[in-house]
Amino acid sequence: MFNLRYEDRLSEWRDFRDRLEVAEDPFTDLIEFYRNAPIVSIHTDPYDPTVWPSPWELINENQYDEFCVLLGMAYSLQLCDRFTGTTFEIHIGIDSKKSITYYLLKIGDQLISIYEKYGKQFPVGFQSQLIHKLDTPN
Repeated sequence: MFNLRYEDRLSEWRDFRDRLEVAEDPFTDLIEFYRNAPIVSIHTDPYDPTVWPSPWELINENQYDEFCVLLGMAYSLQLCDRFTGTTFEIHIGIDSKKSITYYLLKIGDQLISIYEKYGKQFPVGFQSQLIHKLDTPN
């Protein structure tokens, strides 16, 4: 999807969301889909929701840092009927022993990162710094 022109990216993203509606394991499918996103080093401030791109801006700009990948994953699920009424949160935290910053998406009681599923448990060593509750995009 990510190498297509804007209108085709929108269409492909819509088709992908339709597949998520009936997917046996939508979280794994989501991780696999976004694995091909063009990654840049820094694009969006994860601490300031007022500067986050909308789903359509994200598809248009087509540049993703790790946080924007997670944001795209959240938007993809939020715009699926099967997740209507589900709570979505982005958790920003650190593992001080490994000096790693984590961006985790919590969907109901399930946790995923852009790389893997964690189920209902936070990664070992995860220390939460900030939680953003997400509204469904317009």
